[in-house]
Amino acid sequence: MLDLMLPSLPGLDLCAQLRRAGIRVPVLVLTARDGELDQLRALRIGADDFLTKPFSYRVLLARLHALLRRSGLRLADVLTVGDLALDRVARRCRRGETAIELTPREFALLELLMSRPGQVVSKRFALEEVWDSAIPVQSNVLEVYVAYLRRKIDLPFGRHAVETVRGSGYRLAPDGG
Repeated sequence: MLDLMLPSLPGLDLCAQLRRAGIRVPVLVLTARDGELDQLRALRIGADDFLTKPFSYRVLLARLHALLRRSGLRLADVLTVGDLALDRVARRCRRGETAIELTPREFALLELLMSRPGQVVSKRFALEEVWDSAIPVQSNVLEVYVAYLRRKIDLPFGRHAVETVRGSGYRLAPDGG
């Protein structure tokens, strides 16, 4: 995924460099620019798809799956961290043999954390990925949803999978808690 407005190198320049180097990884351009000329330029340079912000997380995921399917690559259908499993296709969550009901936002937040076990996910990044950039960073919506997740995937099982990294964000314990 490339943003057209990267800080050090414009996304389309990076895409062009990848293509000149013979790298054929699928490229999805994500941008706030929605002009027809921006789309045409990106596709001509070598991007495989173009998605304007704000966008639906579900649509983004579907487009990524489609790009990977066409390229022969594939995202894991089931993310597993310890005994915590998240089935992206069936949209189900389990801890061991116990099914856990999640709302769509809870599912998206857990998917984000599970796709990066042990890595810190900043508040800004989580808000952009799960809430489509529509929520100001000063909002406490992320903290509220982290609390919801903890009540569903941690507390009933005596676990502490979702960790707070003070001043940085959140991470999922690499062993699933």
